Amino acid sequence: MSGMADADPTDGLWSWCAAGRLDAAVVREALSGAAQRPVTTLDAPLDGAVLCDVWHVGGDFPTLIECFLTPGELAETTIASAVAVRLGADVLLPDDTLNPTRYVLAEPDGTLRAVHVDEVETDDGTERRHVRPCTGSDPACARGPGCGRSRFKPAPTPERPAAA
Repeated sequence: MSGMADADPTDGLWSWCAAGRLDAAVVREALSGAAQRPVTTLDAPLDGAVLCDVWHVGGDFPTLIECFLTPGELAETTIASAVAVRLGADVLLPDDTLNPTRYVLAEPDGTLRAVHVDEVETDDGTERRHVRPCTGSDPACARGPGCGRSRFKPAPTPERPAAA
């Protein structure tokens, strides 16, 4: 997934993945309801519509979602959260750091939180597994910059206290 959640408010690309094998029509319907605009496939563009491609890979987040011509006036995190609620499934989206393992997790109750994910590249696309909270002390936090500078701050847990 490329890009960063809400980093640039211009129309463009949202690149997400969702837990569970979700039907493409169901994903487009959830996105349309959340964004309050038409959503269509790449091969059937409509004026003013968001174009949405959906396909499947393995892993814990097997439904890959690419949205083109997204509305610049809507915050990506807000729409991803609303889509997660409508789908009843976790949705991962890029965060605002340059750490390649760090994402924002939009949960079915609307919660947004920072997480780390293990990734494996396959011929079909990137598979994501082993989601865990970004605590600031996770070894993945050290692999890339920015966990502490993100607007999605690390959340210490009793099992993983914040790094000193």
